[in-house]
Amino acid sequence: MVRHKNRYMIIEINQGAKKDSYALQLKPPSLHYSIMSMVQQLHGDFGVAAIMAGFTAKYCNEKTRIAIIRCRHGPHRLVASSLPCIKFIENKPVNINTLYIGATIKHCFKFIKNYQQRKFEEYCVGLKNDEEKEALKKALMNLDPILSIH
Repeated sequence: MVRHKNRYMIIEINQGAKKDSYALQLKPPSLHYSIMSMVQQLHGDFGVAAIMAGFTAKYCNEKTRIAIIRCRHGPHRLVASSLPCIKFIENKPVNINTLYIGATIKHCFKFIKNYQQRKFEEYCVGLKNDEEKEALKKALMNLDPILSIH
């Protein structure tokens, strides 16, 4: 039996020119379809066949606009080269930034936790009272959906 190595990509999806203060309503199947169609355009049938086994969009968070993609080691380069070219998902203009590529979901979880902590500290500068800070911290640092994807 052969062990297949996977790579997990953490991406940030920004809607058009808007960067902050909105919730992105995106489902993993639509992200999956958009990535597959872009790989088809850029790399043809070879690219689609290479990434087909083991490729999935595992997680999309509406509030933090972070998604996790899993694909096999090797063809993950085809996916990574296709991500910046995606301009529309569900007829919405988007910009996709690759934040991290890791070998295990555990390391991706650590990265997301640290990333969201940094974002929380950036957003706290503009907040005045503790209730707003606690509400923001609860929204950003809620990592329960990520824990359920194991």
